[in-house]
Amino acid sequence: MARLPGGTAAGATPVVRFDEIGSTNAEALARATGPAPCWFVASRQTQGRGRRGRVWRSEPGNLYASLLLVQPGPTARLPELCFVAALALHDAVRDVTGIDPLRIGVKWPNDVQIDGAKLAGILIEGTVLPDARNAAVIGFGVNCAHHPLDAPYPTTDLGAAGFPTAPEALLAALDAAMRARLAEWAGGQGFEATRESWLKRAPGVGRAVTVRLGERETHGIFEALDVSGAMVLRRADGARETINAGDVFPAPGLQA
Repeated sequence: MARLPGGTAAGATPVVRFDEIGSTNAEALARATGPAPCWFVASRQTQGRGRRGRVWRSEPGNLYASLLLVQPGPTARLPELCFVAALALHDAVRDVTGIDPLRIGVKWPNDVQIDGAKLAGILIEGTVLPDARNAAVIGFGVNCAHHPLDAPYPTTDLGAAGFPTAPEALLAALDAAMRARLAEWAGGQGFEATRESWLKRAPGVGRAVTVRLGERETHGIFEALDVSGAMVLRRADGARETINAGDVFPAPGLQA
């Protein structure tokens, strides 16, 4: 594992760079007692992972970056960071590409999509430090030059979407956007503003969806995002189900 020179992202947040590493999230968690905030960035990961332990392919040319935060807010509010991160990435992509805002959106809880296809994976993990402070790591895997062709849902990359983008340029924009969105969130006190911003960028709200919950599936209309960030699903029988975690897919057969 060769370490590349450190530096800053956009002259602001320190960056530790690697040409190859197992996982930027794992490295950030291992260094959670060190200086923070700090980015951990790799040109390639050999053990990249997504939500629920899924393998995340890490071909060179994409952005693999994890942001370490120490005591960003109360532990109970840390799940809200998935919305903060999705908004920041949405902001950063728009900043570096100038993409039509109608082409880019967010999907619950933290996917960023272009033309309805997944552009990135965001994985948030946490730990408790020896001094009882919490630490959160926000990992971004952004498809700049490559995207998987065998995923169970549409995927894309910035180049394929018509916006060739260097990972370093995206990182600089993402750092600035994360600082702005974290300030808006304010340790959870500003989550209502975060929630409203997310809803404005979420074309799937009000549409029919299928949600996979482990071995079970449920169907309905994505009716709302509650005050905690959970999905409120209105089923065909009129009952409402609150969903805190699951995989969401369009379900065109259902009507609002």
